[in-house]
Amino acid sequence: MIEIMSDHWLNCFDGAPERTLDEGETLFRRDDEVEWAFLVREGQISLRRALQDGGLLTLHTIEATELVAEASLFADRYHCDAVTEMPTKVSLISKTELKASLENSATSKRLSVKAFERTARELQNLRTRIEIMRLRKVADRLDAYLELYGPPELGGWVRVADWIGVSPPALYRELAERRTNKPDLF
Repeated sequence: MIEIMSDHWLNCFDGAPERTLDEGETLFRRDDEVEWAFLVREGQISLRRALQDGGLLTLHTIEATELVAEASLFADRYHCDAVTEMPTKVSLISKTELKASLENSATSKRLSVKAFERTARELQNLRTRIEIMRLRKVADRLDAYLELYGPPELGGWVRVADWIGVSPPALYRELAERRTNKPDLF
């Protein structure tokens, strides 16, 4: 998150009540009414959407000092589920209170520019992800991902599978084939 935004989010949540969630716990569900704004203090939350085929699509992962689903500040209902990836602590204030704080802030103009920059980058990333997910073959999706981001850190292949929109077993089959046919790549 952009530093100036992060600092302002933190200031808006000074003294706010906190909630602790266990790993795998849901903060909110798709179609819940948006009444609260949440700031991750510790841990990690993924925004997920269930697909018709039974799979899950992770739309975004939120880390400490980031606002959860900031676009929901301008919506009546959530468009996805928010699920913790590990034990997580969040602060919460009413959506109305956060919006008023942002509108009345002395730094609101700088925040607007920074928010626009961040949104533009996220839009670029989302468009890239959509284009990769439109590729039919797992191999093509993986190639595109690796060209842009390189291989993940140890234990990160499950996230790559999610990011390119394939099941972990499908990705592992592709990786096994590559190790067999092109061992010098790994």
